[in-house]
Amino acid sequence: MYQFNRKEYEERMKWYQEARFGMFLHWGIYALPARGEWVRSPEEMPEEEYLQYFEEFDPVDYDPRQWAKAAKEAGMKYAVLTAKHHDGFCLFDSALTDFKSTNTKCGRDLVREYLDAFRAEGLKVGLYYSLLDWHHPDYPHYGDQHHPMRNNPKESNEGRDFNKYLEYLHGQVRELCTNYGRLDVLWFDFSYGEGERCMRGETWRAHELVTMVRGLQPGIIIDNRLEVSGEGFGSMYEGDPKPWHGDFVSPEQIIPPGGLLDKNGNDLIWEACVTMNNNWGYCALDNNFKPAGMLIKKLVECVSKGGNLLLNVGPDAKGNIPDQSLEILAGIGRWMKKNGESIYGCGKAGMEKPEVGRITRRGNTLYYHLFENTIGAMPLQGLSKEQVKSVRWVHSGAEIKIAKGWVYDNYPDIVFADLGPDPVLPDPVDTVIRVELK
Repeated sequence: MYQFNRKEYEERMKWYQEARFGMFLHWGIYALPARGEWVRSPEEMPEEEYLQYFEEFDPVDYDPRQWAKAAKEAGMKYAVLTAKHHDGFCLFDSALTDFKSTNTKCGRDLVREYLDAFRAEGLKVGLYYSLLDWHHPDYPHYGDQHHPMRNNPKESNEGRDFNKYLEYLHGQVRELCTNYGRLDVLWFDFSYGEGERCMRGETWRAHELVTMVRGLQPGIIIDNRLEVSGEGFGSMYEGDPKPWHGDFVSPEQIIPPGGLLDKNGNDLIWEACVTMNNNWGYCALDNNFKPAGMLIKKLVECVSKGGNLLLNVGPDAKGNIPDQSLEILAGIGRWMKKNGESIYGCGKAGMEKPEVGRITRRGNTLYYHLFENTIGAMPLQGLSKEQVKSVRWVHSGAEIKIAKGWVYDNYPDIVFADLGPDPVLPDPVDTVIRVELK
């Protein structure tokens, strides 16, 4: 049975900490009602009503090569697709269910096509798999915290065999880990509940599950949601990781205010998963999209705190990433082409956050991310002149001189970078300067 090994852990996490930026893809038959991927739960929608979307599903425009190109152009290094969400519908050709994409009008294994396309672009590939399943007859219905039929006493749990469901869950994970080549990330979602209705850890036979996954996919990275969910940090935080704790913490719709440390003050590896608008799955009436400039700054914030950003897109029922999402990705990509060196392989600077932006660091190189200008030269607080080898604009490589003069003599402990006479920074979103230390 699998046991945590620190050396192996650090080795498999190297590429992930280098990558820093990934794409989350929430897609399924819930794109047809277009009210988000949870649509069945809040609406308490019966199974027979939901099945109409299974009969209609036919993503005629689905071309994962276009998705992969959009991700790569945005500067993303990995992606995670929902192979199965809480509704139980599978985007892959599982031998264990008829509720799958190959049985819809499209008749295609959508997971296989996604994996082939993203690998062809040189991106790391991951799959999301829901531990919940509102379609499976042996998953708890009445009284469950989230099931659409939780309030319907006619959907009694009498005769339901949860062990049969666990065999199904383990069997499908085995299929994904066996039939689709090398997987880089497995993103389980999610654990919940307490007491008699605890759906966490060994409720899922988690030790057995993780042992199987790591045996079939050596080096795979697993999230922490077999143990907790977006609301918790798990046993890695306690400094005594359980075998099923996962490899990273997964804060959802929040960037941790101070980054994440365990209770002993050691850095935790984490990834903030964030939506572009207010929904994960396609929602036709949700136009509350975060602008590219804001998301660039949020990516920088994650990296400056030692974390990754997994940014979600929700393709529509035809298989198209919404135009607004593509425009945002393109905007991020233009910035990343010029400034990606300040993101990839970077992390915490170990310095106080400056007033005008943030700092990321790789070794002896500091990247000052300037969100606003100053009056006069730019203070590089936390550095002495003796420490600085060179200062350059990242976008052009041009030298930036250290400012001298009586204005700055009052602050002998601060280095000032002379950014020139223009009070407007070259990039109004985030202008990056590189400081090489001696």
